[in-house]
Amino acid sequence: MNERITTAGVAIRSNMVLVAHRIEGGALSGKWEFPGGKQRWGERDEDTLKREYLEELGVPVSVGESFLSFDFINKDTLYHLNAHLISILSDDFSLSVHSEIKWVGREELLLLDMGPSDCQIRDRVVSLLLNS
Repeated sequence: MNERITTAGVAIRSNMVLVAHRIEGGALSGKWEFPGGKQRWGERDEDTLKREYLEELGVPVSVGESFLSFDFINKDTLYHLNAHLISILSDDFSLSVHSEIKWVGREELLLLDMGPSDCQIRDRVVSLLLNS
């Protein structure tokens, strides 16, 4: 079985969370997600998230602490996912693999159609929002 390390970045502002809607036809087609992606050889989580946010959303980010790590299997690959809190350093978004982004509160976040790994992150984010 192949193994990959993947990351997700979670931006929270004023108890609102940034989520992105994947375009139809690709990975996670039509689902909402916390942007991020697979690490390249030798990359650190911070490097991956900075690269992925620039590639997918066109914005620079500052990467904070990891708040959740877990493993999952998808299509015969074992993924080690690390979710980090991030700060978005610009609001000049340019979407490449998403059709829409938006800031949502806890209630709306719970209603979004997300992939299984993003649902695990969402559940932790909801608990973070409840405790802030």
